[in-house]
Amino acid sequence: MHSAPPSATPPLWALRLGYAGLVPFVFGALLVHLVEPSLMAFAMLALSGYAATIASFLGGIHWGLAMRDTRGTHLFPYVWGAVPSLLASIAVIMPPWAGLVVLGVLLAACYLVDRRLYRQYQMDGWLPLRLRLTVVASLSCMVGAYGL
Repeated sequence: MHSAPPSATPPLWALRLGYAGLVPFVFGALLVHLVEPSLMAFAMLALSGYAATIASFLGGIHWGLAMRDTRGTHLFPYVWGAVPSLLASIAVIMPPWAGLVVLGVLLAACYLVDRRLYRQYQMDGWLPLRLRLTVVASLSCMVGAYGL
């Protein structure tokens, strides 16, 4: 059922969209440090909301991959697919500085799980992009967390 060969790499449009998705992370982290103090919490909340959305998206990918797997049903991708959304929903209701740290770590954890599961789904050609996106997104969360 796997249509992509193990060496498949993301198409150019996916690279561009992935990098474009970093703009809110970098801009949000910078904004936290550039706005006046009365607006800092709002900037942190905006960054947290975006990071939570991306973490949920990364979990959802595993549901899609597992649903396409005709070799059998494996529970872990389905369970893991829900974990980022659950943890992200907790992170966004935490104090922004703490929630951003949780989200930065969560995004890194998503990459570590992807390193294992993408190989099973013959998607390891996407891992270099995932690593670059994760590093920038996680660091942006950490930079944003230290705005206070």
